[in-house]
Amino acid sequence: MSFVLNEEQQILRESAKGFIAEKSPVTELRRLRDSQDASGFDTDLWSQMAEMGFAGIVIPEEYGGAGFGYRGLGLVLEEAGRTLAASPLVSTSLLCSSALLIGGSEEQKKELLPEIAGGKLVMALAMDEGAHHAPANIASTADKDGDGFRINGTKSFVLDGHIADKLIVAARTHSEPGDKTGITLFIVDADADGITRNRHIMVDSRNAAEITFKNVSVTHDHVLGNVDGGFAILDETLDRARIGLAAEMLGGALEAYERTMDYLKERKQFGVVIGSFQGLKHRAAKMFCELELCKSVVADALEAIDQRRNDVAQAASLAKARVGATFNEVSSEAVQMHGGIGVTDEYEIGFFLKRARVADATFGNVAFHSQRYAELEGY
Repeated sequence: MSFVLNEEQQILRESAKGFIAEKSPVTELRRLRDSQDASGFDTDLWSQMAEMGFAGIVIPEEYGGAGFGYRGLGLVLEEAGRTLAASPLVSTSLLCSSALLIGGSEEQKKELLPEIAGGKLVMALAMDEGAHHAPANIASTADKDGDGFRINGTKSFVLDGHIADKLIVAARTHSEPGDKTGITLFIVDADADGITRNRHIMVDSRNAAEITFKNVSVTHDHVLGNVDGGFAILDETLDRARIGLAAEMLGGALEAYERTMDYLKERKQFGVVIGSFQGLKHRAAKMFCELELCKSVVADALEAIDQRRNDVAQAASLAKARVGATFNEVSSEAVQMHGGIGVTDEYEIGFFLKRARVADATFGNVAFHSQRYAELEGY
């Protein structure tokens, strides 16, 4: 693989860097939090991001997207991670676009993908049902009802679920929770009768929702992929989402590290800058090495998707585990090295620590992916 960006990728990175830094700095996340914004993100900014081509960056041109691939989306997500930008990039452009591209019918793609690319449609994946990520532990049911189905159950931790226009819902059409067979995906209108959505604002000031389905009626046309064949689509979708989220986490970790290095060069104790202390130099060097490794695993994982390699699952778990551990470590070190001011709300470095914890838990934490990687490798 090539670790060097081509000219188009470099242009995309610079475009994303300048746009996101100007339009959505960390102060924008603070504003959204303090104003208790109803959406949790700036809808006008999302429209502008769509105009820039970011919303449809992985969507092929035939469906109104940019067709730039996952390496391109990874570059945008990395820059978004640097400013902790809140947007539907992960929930809609990464997660649900991937599900539609993998399992959607031609009719579903033609109907929904152009709307996503244009920034007119926000979608969310309703999958997990407990406190921890467990894709196969689905107890929600979709029972046959004439020519259609009735969905019942409750979903937790649905990213942007309270504001989504449509949901992709994982429900069990046969077998028991824990079984990878018998899971079906449905595309459901988020305001359909029988759906109750409760918004939760997470510690990192992002959106998640608990969504309850009570006798929600859907037709066979709402099925994404095949009945009972949803887990294969879900598994591939999640791997793409894990890799994309790892790219965002890498951006956050790099920003936290760079801010900390700047602080070490300015803060003085005993008449000298604290960056001259040997103990802090050692810790900074360790973080630098870990971040360089993370850059490599993320770049390789993104290319694995674009090249349709058969090791995408391994690359996804490696990237999510490695970057998750590094972001947790770097953000903790960043707060500690800033001293007392690092734990105050008025200083921005603490926002990165909070984001690291939530992002680590999303789509499987370090422990989940360490175990999964080992199993995939035959251990």
